[in-house]
Formats: sequence, structure tokens, C-alpha cells
Amino acid sequence: MKLRRSRQAKRGRIEIIAMIDVMFFLLATFMLASLTMQHLNAVRINLPQGAAAPMEKKPPVTLTVTPDGQLFLDKAPVSLESLAPTLKALLDPADPSVVVAADNAATNGVIVQAMIKAREAGAKHFLIAVQHGQ
Repeated sequence: MKLRRSRQAKRGRIEIIAMIDVMFFLLATFMLASLTMQHLNAVRINLPQGAAAPMEKKPPVTLTVTPDGQLFLDKAPVSLESLAPTLKALLDPADPSVVVAADNAATNGVIVQAMIKAREAGAKHFLIAVQHGQ
């Protein structure tokens, strides 16, 4: 006569489905949080379409040109005459870069004159801001 064990030894199981759900939630949360960290010190304008690699360092000073020819340095209004001294104080000597955010309807003459004044202030590199398009 063969006797059966009254109780089978049960092995513990690790349920990973709940852990996967938590990991996907954290992934989505961090992705959305990183999207809100993007910051550009510019006045809202209608940018031309284009594509470029994202910047990885501290964002440089932003020079904005509106459709009616007004100039802004990091949302602060400036005139063409006061652009060079104001920009010289804002530029980082280690990386003298300026982001040029010019409206699609802005006159090219105003944009070029602003870039010449920025060059006089010590700007070495100009980055052109564009809107991501298809």
C-alpha cells in the first residue's frame, strides 16, 4: 500500500506582470517630465519649418526678430543700437553662441543687421531656430 503525502511542497512564484506595469508607468512619467523641461527664452513667433539635432548643453542667448522688426534678447526688448552692449553682457565666454529665432515674415535686412551687431558683441556661432516639420 502506497501512502500519499498529505501536503505537497509549494514553490514560491514571482509575479512580474505587476512589476512590468509599474515600469511602463515610470517610463511614461519620465518621458513626459523630460518634455516639459525643454525651455527656450524667446517670444512666441511663427518659425519656419525644418529639422535639426537637439541641443545638449545650456541653451545659449536667444535673439528673436518679430514680423514687424522688433528685437528681443531672451524676451527682453532691445533696439538695434543697444543690441551689442546688452548681448556682450549676456554671452558666455566659453561658448559665445546665439540662437536666432526670426519670424517667417520678418525682413531679411533686419535679421542680417541684428546678426552683424551680435557678431560685434562677440558671438561666434549662430544657431537658427526652426519648427519641426514633416
